[in-house]
Amino acid sequence: MRLPRPRFTPQIMRVVRDVDRLDRSLFTAIAEHRSPMLDRVMPKLSRAADYSVLWMAVGAGLAATGDRRLKWAAERGLGNIALASLLTNQVGKRLAPRLRPGIESVPLARRVFRLPTSNSFPSGHSASAAAFAMGVSTEAPAAGIVVQALAGLVAFSRIATGAHYPSDVAVGWAIGSAVSTLGARVQ
Repeated sequence: MRLPRPRFTPQIMRVVRDVDRLDRSLFTAIAEHRSPMLDRVMPKLSRAADYSVLWMAVGAGLAATGDRRLKWAAERGLGNIALASLLTNQVGKRLAPRLRPGIESVPLARRVFRLPTSNSFPSGHSASAAAFAMGVSTEAPAAGIVVQALAGLVAFSRIATGAHYPSDVAVGWAIGSAVSTLGARVQ
C-alpha cells in the first residue's frame, strides 16, 4: 500500500531546508572527527543492534536474573520495540522518504558494514533503542539508567557510522519514546 505524499506550506518547507542544512553540518562534523575509539566501537555497536538483537540479548539477560521486576521490564521493552519498529519502518519511512547520507567523509573503519537500503528517515535503530530503554526504565528505573546509556550510544552510532543524519535519529528516538510513554499509560 502506498501512502500519499503530504503537501507542505512554504513556511514548513523553509523550516525543512534549515533543518536539512543543520543536519548536514552536524553529520559532517561528526564524520570528520577523527577518533580511533569511535572507529572501533561505533560499527560494532551499530551492528549489534541490527534487527534488535542487542535488545533481545539484554532482555534475555534481565529475564534470566530471576527478578520478577526485571523480567517485566524486559517484556515491556521488547513489546515497545514491536510497535515502535512497525510505526517507524512501515509508516514513518513511507511518509517522509529520505536518502541516506553520503558517507565519503566517514572514515572507512567507522562505516557500517552494510549500508541500509531503506529510507533514512526516521531511524529504526534509534526508535527501537528508545522504546526498549524507556520500557525497561518504566518497570526497573535502576536498570533503566544503564540501558538508557546504551540506547543513547546505539542512537549516536547510527550517525557516527554514516547510516543516518542527526534528525533521523532524533525523530526515531521520539517515536520510540512516544510508544513507550503511551504504553505505560495503557497498562
